[in-house]
Amino acid sequence: MASYSPTIEHDSKRSDDNIEFVSAGKKSIRSPEERQAALNAALAIDPGVNGLSWRAFQLYLIALVVCFCSGDNGFDGTVMGGINSMKQYQHYFGMKAAGAKTGIVFGIFTVGSLCGAIPAGFIPDRFGRRVCMFVGNALLIIGAVITATATERSRFIGGRFLTGFGSSCAGAGAKAYLAEMAPPQHRGLFMGILNSFYYVGQMTATGMMVPTGKYNNNLSWRLPLYIQAVPAALNVIFIFFCPESPRWLHSTGRTDQSREILARLHSSTGDIHSPLIDLEIEEIEEKIMIDGSDKRWWDYRPLFRTRADRYRAWMVILIGTFGQLSGNGLITYFLPVLLSNAGITSQNRVLTLNFVNSVTSFIGALTGSVLVDRIGRRKLLLLSTGSLVVMLAIVSALLSDPTSTKGRSSAGISFIYIFMVIFSFGWTPMQALYPAEVLGYEARSKGLAFLTIIVQASSCINTFGLPVALEKINWKVYLIFLFWDFFEFVIIYFFVVETKGITLEEIDEIFNQPNPRKYSIEVRKRVLLQSKMRHGELVAQ
Repeated sequence: MASYSPTIEHDSKRSDDNIEFVSAGKKSIRSPEERQAALNAALAIDPGVNGLSWRAFQLYLIALVVCFCSGDNGFDGTVMGGINSMKQYQHYFGMKAAGAKTGIVFGIFTVGSLCGAIPAGFIPDRFGRRVCMFVGNALLIIGAVITATATERSRFIGGRFLTGFGSSCAGAGAKAYLAEMAPPQHRGLFMGILNSFYYVGQMTATGMMVPTGKYNNNLSWRLPLYIQAVPAALNVIFIFFCPESPRWLHSTGRTDQSREILARLHSSTGDIHSPLIDLEIEEIEEKIMIDGSDKRWWDYRPLFRTRADRYRAWMVILIGTFGQLSGNGLITYFLPVLLSNAGITSQNRVLTLNFVNSVTSFIGALTGSVLVDRIGRRKLLLLSTGSLVVMLAIVSALLSDPTSTKGRSSAGISFIYIFMVIFSFGWTPMQALYPAEVLGYEARSKGLAFLTIIVQASSCINTFGLPVALEKINWKVYLIFLFWDFFEFVIIYFFVVETKGITLEEIDEIFNQPNPRKYSIEVRKRVLLQSKMRHGELVAQ
């Protein structure tokens, strides 16, 4: 295979929007449109693995093992929301549903996650994506056992710190791994399902707390905490049966092994010299250096080195912040409190409604995952965020009067559920997919660790601030999120770049343009037009 040596052209009239590379003594320039056209041509010859074949089933099993990392995270957020509403737990530790002490118990998980971002920034690049998942989930298991057996609040808090630490480390490795393993034409679906598994963990937690909440002993809240270790244990047991990321293998000099894995999981024929595999390897060789900064754990310059890198980092910050502060954290962690404020005080009914929210949210997330590769990233975010503004306006109106009728309160709760379905539809797939897509290889692990810092720092507002806000201003919290979500909509419209249907390496070229957002939309239009012309769908005027 010929080697490629990329150099960026700079010019007073034209930015670094094209890559000039050398192949077997010949020079050629490929724009993002040409790269997309090359991918489409390769897919026309080799459309990828048949979805019903054994090799496709292997990829599904690999994805399932990785998705357990997301199930970890979903289980924790919801299990604490449900346990926090149990009288047995409150009596044992002297807690109440909202307030400063509750904020500490919830928030220490966030602190642990922030600390876990440190190893998540170098373990995936130094030891591989699989090792990062293994280490993170092993620590999560230890934390879950400590929490489930705690007899003092300090020990309970210490266990939650470890579960946050491990979850953060495992999650960063999982996002990088699956983004690099998934076929480019189906990456949105795979990454969407990864984040949708948050709700699988959530459904498991809320579903089992419906019966355990009826126990008149401490097993009512201890048993769910033990079960928290199950998804992590499944990942720990099976992760080394999965192949390593082909991009990581290439970065460590194992190109032949990288090509074999790509051929087995991406090519319809399994041919290591398929046009599709040749194109993927060519682009990987352009972008990945064996002595790149990903080998230096302390080197975070690829996140901020150039204008394009800074734009990518800005996209990571945007998704990380907005994905936590759109009002979803309020409902995920404190739905029992919201139900109580709306007049629903029966513990069994609260736990049942918490489970129903998990199921409906999962359906929304799964639907968004299936459609994200059809709708596109920008449209999905704009559609869902605009709808969230409308939902919050309705909820604020219905729940603003504490003396309102039962029917009005029930309607308000119904719209809270619809809010979470819409959020899950648009934002849940994108939280895992988009940051992993926009980050270049050298910056991917460190960028995803940086994403964890952004997410958990934003979560601090939910976990530390919301218990106090709910106690002090009650329903007016909805108004705060209403205005914030409108602000999100405006920012998304002007800045978010479309990355639908192109390889990770091709996305790099989009961000090298003077206006990546505008250029990405134009590229999509041109590619769609060319595709229609090739298939005879356009009739000459």
